[in-house]
Amino acid sequence: MQFSLQYTDQKTSARAGLIDTAHGIIETPIFMPVGTVASVKAVHQRELVQDIEAQIILGNTYHLFLRPGLEILQEAGGLHRFNGWNKPILTDSGGFQVFSLAGTRKIKEEGVTFQSHIDGSKHIFTPENNVDIQRIIGADIIMAFDECTPGTADYDYAKLSMERTHRWLARGYNRFMHTEPVYDYYQTLFPIVQGCVYPDLRKISAEFAKSFDADGYAIGGLAVGEPTGKMYEMIEVCTAILPENRPRYLMGVGTPANILEGIARGVDMFDCVMPTRNGRNGMIFTAKGIMNMKNRKWANDFSPIESDTGCFVDEQYTKAYLRHLFVSNELLAMQIASIHNLAFYLRLVKEARKHIIDGTFETWKAEITVKVEQRL
Repeated sequence: MQFSLQYTDQKTSARAGLIDTAHGIIETPIFMPVGTVASVKAVHQRELVQDIEAQIILGNTYHLFLRPGLEILQEAGGLHRFNGWNKPILTDSGGFQVFSLAGTRKIKEEGVTFQSHIDGSKHIFTPENNVDIQRIIGADIIMAFDECTPGTADYDYAKLSMERTHRWLARGYNRFMHTEPVYDYYQTLFPIVQGCVYPDLRKISAEFAKSFDADGYAIGGLAVGEPTGKMYEMIEVCTAILPENRPRYLMGVGTPANILEGIARGVDMFDCVMPTRNGRNGMIFTAKGIMNMKNRKWANDFSPIESDTGCFVDEQYTKAYLRHLFVSNELLAMQIASIHNLAFYLRLVKEARKHIIDGTFETWKAEITVKVEQRL
């Protein structure tokens, strides 16, 4: 994998670059739609390409491991062939499930034992077998196995957790370097920086991750309960240390404003379930603000969902119609909202890239951030 840094904004730390993978080139900054179980919920692959213009999507190691399972994925020839997506894929390691499935897992030095949410069967993820699993899934970018520390953790636990993540990283990286891809293309592994909301821990973790000279690096353990200001502070601490000539991935973040602030602080890659999850519940993100499509105020609004976006669903359907679908509990409502929100997120980072290149990012960001945060 190759990363080319093309432009750096003179007034912020915003960057524009290119990531060259075995399945195509990714223009950064980029937002990656989340396809947890080999599917971006309610969205066809053709819509991901044509309307949303997605360049890379995510898969979830925990969920894919449990279903459909490694045997089926390997028989299919990997996730790309299984789900028909021929562009880049990134898989997380399941570290977030270590955080979120607290009632059904046990963390030990060896790894994490957990119960399947599907049938209660017991499994273990170690730094080593996690690499093997992601090799079989076949993503272009795979993530090191880590523990996602809660944003409210005290200093002592955050330090113990970070140190365990570092030991796991060393073991996983060693496994990665001594194994080959299962399929006929290159894979790369990103270390993950942890450290909760403590600047000294974040510095230690960023330096440790940097020592592995990887193709890219991720910042994890944010947007998990800490104040937004703390999140931005930790991003700055990490990007100041991580190499300039490698992509930086902020995991699981976030709102349109979060993404703009992350870009301004030197982040290149983002993912979040918010555009699809919130969309399925009637929340629509637009360049003018946020709409709750279940509100009565949209019942007689026959204007397009959003004008001049180039997205088919925005031009084809009105606010009144989408509101009608939601209050009628029609499945089409979730599909339209998901496509629109993802298209908006991808358009937002595309505009950010344009303004970085033009040298107008700071002014544009100040104007658009105010708009995207307001409720309509």
